[in-house]
Amino acid sequence: MYNVQRPIFNVQCTCETTSLYIRMATISINLKDGALERPQEVIVGIDLGTTNSLVAYMKDGQPVCVKGKDGKSTLVPSIVHFAGNGEVIVGDAAKEKLVTDPANTIYSVKRLMGKSFKDLQGHEGFFGYQVIDDDTESLVKIRVKDRFYTPVELSALILKELKTRIEGELGAAVSKAVITVPAYFNDNQRQATRDAGKLAGLDVLRIVNEPTAAALAYGIGSPSQPPHEGRAETIAVYDLGGGTFDISILCIENGIFEVLSTNGDTFLGGDDFDRVIVDFWLKKYYSSDDFSSSDEWKRKEFGQHIRLLAEAAKKALSSAEVFEGEIDGREVSLSRTEFENLIGPLVQRTLDCCKNALRDAKLTPAGIDKVVMVGGSTRVPLVIKAVSELFQKPVFDSLDPDEVVALGAAIQADILAGNQKDLLLLDVTPLSLGIETVGGLMDVIIPRNSKIPTKAGRQYTTSVDGQKNLKISVFQGERDLVEHNRKLGEFILRGIPPMPAGLPKIDIQFILNADGILFVRARELRSNLEQHIEIRPTYGISEEEMALMLLDSIQNAQTDMQARGLLEARNEANNLLLSGDKFLKQNEDILSEQEKATTNALLNALREAAKREDKDVIHRVIEELNAYTAPLAHRAMDVTIRVAMRGKKV
Repeated sequence: MYNVQRPIFNVQCTCETTSLYIRMATISINLKDGALERPQEVIVGIDLGTTNSLVAYMKDGQPVCVKGKDGKSTLVPSIVHFAGNGEVIVGDAAKEKLVTDPANTIYSVKRLMGKSFKDLQGHEGFFGYQVIDDDTESLVKIRVKDRFYTPVELSALILKELKTRIEGELGAAVSKAVITVPAYFNDNQRQATRDAGKLAGLDVLRIVNEPTAAALAYGIGSPSQPPHEGRAETIAVYDLGGGTFDISILCIENGIFEVLSTNGDTFLGGDDFDRVIVDFWLKKYYSSDDFSSSDEWKRKEFGQHIRLLAEAAKKALSSAEVFEGEIDGREVSLSRTEFENLIGPLVQRTLDCCKNALRDAKLTPAGIDKVVMVGGSTRVPLVIKAVSELFQKPVFDSLDPDEVVALGAAIQADILAGNQKDLLLLDVTPLSLGIETVGGLMDVIIPRNSKIPTKAGRQYTTSVDGQKNLKISVFQGERDLVEHNRKLGEFILRGIPPMPAGLPKIDIQFILNADGILFVRARELRSNLEQHIEIRPTYGISEEEMALMLLDSIQNAQTDMQARGLLEARNEANNLLLSGDKFLKQNEDILSEQEKATTNALLNALREAAKREDKDVIHRVIEELNAYTAPLAHRAMDVTIRVAMRGKKV
């Protein structure tokens, strides 16, 4: 058996990380009298954002974002509230609960997609809800009352709200979508986004980079708007959203989008603009005596109240010179000059990223033809001015920066639906490819609809001390458990040097060529031991069978997610039990009898919890065990360091 570690890399050809098109000659077909054209399929485009999310589709040949019940706003706040009666609320109604019930109101979940708690170190204070620190590389979990949610499950709730909104607009069911992600999203984050779509009842046909979607929305790279003088265009897409920033340099020629470089910061956005305003107000208008209350609920309520007021100030100062407001009977104010001084260092960080991207692309600002602005935070006048000065040209900001990515996603979706006859997407792999991991889980390495040829890799390790052989089983399919997928082949990596569990580093590479032939290679990096297998395309799956497999994966997404969550919780528990028993043996001399007894009791409680069918109970006991043993582990480490350094000079 073996465990999955966080992927160390995901190497893919350019066509995997960009949208690729080739021009096709338009062929006219005269239908016979009475012949009916096939009704156009609706595939929607979704911008799953940090602060707001949108859904768009093509209407009368133009992309449009779906408005809410008020007939005005197209934005759905990416906020989920869990009410006391068990009801789940998403969007504007959930946003109202940020102040009154912050512990049960989840926001900025996109920042958590595909992340472990260690990835969030230094940013824990940003979240008003409880993000679980299990001191591992496992993906984060969010605790709401006595339940534990993953970012995938929370994102799926937002996607379900968008699905409901578009179905209300069209008066028909919608099952297929294109979802956008930042260009810098790694394989883990892209797969998490796909899983969220599936859990929401959507067949995610493409994960599209946000910069590419933005370029499509402006018609850049479209056959109807060829680049001037017949040459390639080089564009910069500056995307500053609520929680993230990225800059992408793209080269577009003959309808082909190629990413030359990307740069950015996954924890830099409009939320950080809000935070510096909050810090400014706290320093100017409050003292430490104002926060002496021990009531945690009141502190969180105040924190959300002042954060929302700071957000209102930021928006107002895009057009006004001064903002004045009130919080808890205390008047606060902020001028545009003060605001720009506060955010100046943050804006400079985005410009530094732009310079890095230009350097990586081996370009100067003069080599950029167009600069496209994306994200609500680009409305800030200082941002527009700074970016224009850096690139030495006016920016493209005529489209609503909140909507531009969703509009581009709708255009991409329309191409996939076959409604734009002068564009054709290159060949893709029809079903996901992956391997079996501990507990019979399917770990996807190449997701379905990845453009081919493509190459992807991931690192794994052993789960048993001294393990010498490793069986690698390759599967094809969309279900979370391998027993529901199709086995393509297997091979054994033999002769791994005996090492403690978790120490071997086994690199597994999937290489899928243009003919659909899959080459799988496994290599133990410490010993350089290698084995491989070649899997040729099998034609035993018909289009009908493939469609049934996809439908089956969507219909069973909820039960699959529950089964995966339970297996992952049990795997985590078993790993903790092994390390806990080992810790007690190795540190028997430095632990008191009370500490040993309490740790053993918690380990026994975890053994019992792992036998149950409730992942939330397992996670709750894991949290209790980690909370108790963390100080003991720090003390043991201090003793080990003192012993190792005895008699040595530093």
